[in-house]
Amino acid sequence: MSKRFKESNLEGHSGLHFNTAATAEPDVPPALKESNKLSATSMGENSIPSFKAADLVVRPSSRPKAKQPTFSFGTAFTDHMLSIEWTLSEGWQTPLIRPLGSLSLHPACSALHYGIQLFEGLKAYRGDDNRVRIFRPMLNMSRMARSARRACLPAFDQSELLECIRRLVELDQDWVPHTASHSLYIRPTFISTESSLGIKKPTCALLYVIMCQAGSYFNDEAEPVSLWADPKYTRAWKGGTGDCKMGGNYGGALLAQHEAMDYGCQQVLWLHGGDHQITEAGSMNIFLHWINEDGEEELATPPLDGIILPGITRQSILELTSKWGGFKATERYLTMGQLCTALKQQRVKEMFGSGTACMICPIGRVFYQGETLRIPSSRQEISSRLTSRIAKALTDIQLGRARSDWTFLV
Repeated sequence: MSKRFKESNLEGHSGLHFNTAATAEPDVPPALKESNKLSATSMGENSIPSFKAADLVVRPSSRPKAKQPTFSFGTAFTDHMLSIEWTLSEGWQTPLIRPLGSLSLHPACSALHYGIQLFEGLKAYRGDDNRVRIFRPMLNMSRMARSARRACLPAFDQSELLECIRRLVELDQDWVPHTASHSLYIRPTFISTESSLGIKKPTCALLYVIMCQAGSYFNDEAEPVSLWADPKYTRAWKGGTGDCKMGGNYGGALLAQHEAMDYGCQQVLWLHGGDHQITEAGSMNIFLHWINEDGEEELATPPLDGIILPGITRQSILELTSKWGGFKATERYLTMGQLCTALKQQRVKEMFGSGTACMICPIGRVFYQGETLRIPSSRQEISSRLTSRIAKALTDIQLGRARSDWTFLV
């Protein structure tokens, strides 16, 4: 483990210890605990030949870019990037922070031909005290390691990668916005650079990290989004890669999203199986706040059964709300039939998506089987919504207003 990755970087530290494979944060959902156990078993500190943050080479840019006052998501990139190469014959090479620039790839690169690649997404926030905090980064490192194992890409020491990322954020910290509604989006990416045709386990790879300023993910985050629910398309299936953060999961969803727009909707409500199970909304995890069939107030989200991405915001919402009381926070299957019945019986309170890019995104309507289903979400009730309470709790942690060991100080 990197000597620079110290427990003192964790705010509100109370005896937590992070190893190289899995976070030891409290109250982790069972499915994620099991996945983390696998990481700990197969990626223990002594078994991974990894790069070291202590060896990091920094080559600062001599021509810093001017920062734009306005920008759209994913367009305003910082001055530097992190890159770390790997080969089967030589292992991990020295980590390098260098000016942001293009990559040079062989035209037979297997990441381009066979989709052997993955990525992560996390954010750094500037707090009211002007300190920069990264939100729950070890969960991202753990998820990235699981995705890498699924893609047959090499293992790495997660703490060493986090320390390299911390150094990158530290170097470009002037890019972290000074407004509470904006942040710095961090995009670790891992690709095979195998330069031959034929599907095989890569013998060379590149792990790199780029960063950009982040504002609103949707054009108007004050407005609830609309979803098109149709079993015509399937996002993921059992035994597939739906629980990994791989590019193919997203590129393969573009056609469905454009068809959703033809129906006047912004995103797709992904369904699965003959009973039209609700799984995800666009690229977000989904939550339903309702009175369930037993008359109990419940915040429900689909379980991690292999087709759901284990979102960091999703996990955070479950951990927060399970301690609040007044309602149940549950991982359970939900179907369109149950949603339609609950709407007719006026048992639905709210429905929303969650994710790193958007954090909390209220859902206003769902178009399903030729009918528009209206989800309760009037603006007059914003202050009393559960979504507002959740968003405030998360924001207070991210900005350092609430003391928490979920933030990692840069």
